[in-house]
Amino acid sequence: MTPGNSRPRIVLITRKTPLEQLLDRHGTNGQAQFYLRSRGQSITEYEAAHERLVAGFARVVSALPADQRRVRVDRGSLDRFLFAPDDVAMVVGQDGLVPNVAKYLEGQLLVGVNPDPKRYDGVLCRNTPASVGAVLRWLATGVGAFAIEERAMAVAEREDGQRLLALNEVFVGHRTHQSARYVLRCGGREERHSSSGVICSTGTGATGWCRSIAEQRGLTAELPGPADPRLAWFVREPFPSVATGTSLNFGLLERGDSLELTSLLGEDGVIFADGIESDRIDFLDGQTVRISLAPRSLRLLVPRKA
Repeated sequence: MTPGNSRPRIVLITRKTPLEQLLDRHGTNGQAQFYLRSRGQSITEYEAAHERLVAGFARVVSALPADQRRVRVDRGSLDRFLFAPDDVAMVVGQDGLVPNVAKYLEGQLLVGVNPDPKRYDGVLCRNTPASVGAVLRWLATGVGAFAIEERAMAVAEREDGQRLLALNEVFVGHRTHQSARYVLRCGGREERHSSSGVICSTGTGATGWCRSIAEQRGLTAELPGPADPRLAWFVREPFPSVATGTSLNFGLLERGDSLELTSLLGEDGVIFADGIESDRIDFLDGQTVRISLAPRSLRLLVPRKA
């Protein structure tokens, strides 16, 4: 979507609030309160957060003109929703919703709106409900203090054509995070491993899980930045033995490079992206996965820095 060329459909994407999720699990407000009280907690915080999120979403909707084409989609329905080429995805909620949406986009613009700064950091959802009007003017005219960030994505491709896209990171290992056995190949080198799995991260994801691994291990290498077209990979807790090595445990992938793993796991080997374990690919004996930079990136609309 190019600003000023059309009036796109706004796809409002949300997820259930913590209170709604609690009520889904327990059925009624009374049962939810009983559950929380038995654990020394109160439903008050859930209700307050729910009210802030609902109010924030209402402010976003009120900023849309009455004749603005729009549709609301819950995170759980994204795999069944078809985005049009000129849609604008407007995520209203926590930063974690952005990776959930990114893998379903093919060049469409994504606008992240933080409806509750008291609860969410707003690293990817940097716009506010109050700025939605200005966002719409930028979409219509191209005029305004906004910029498009191109966020690199990773792709994990199995030998049979199955693939996963990730905005943050790809995990390869055992389903329950026990020892995973595989052969790792990168940069012309090969090593047999037993480890807690492999993480391959984009620059967006390098501020999260991978940053924790790097700091714990005292790595001084500079990790990719948010818009950096590189990936960083880490082997978690590689175990040295007569059959397994530990020399290949960290690296950076440029465009055109890849990290390849062949499974030696008889069962419970998995590949998943962005922490969504329910959306996984098997990684069992003889199966191979190649991880590299994806040909597509996320186009994220953010406030322009002063």
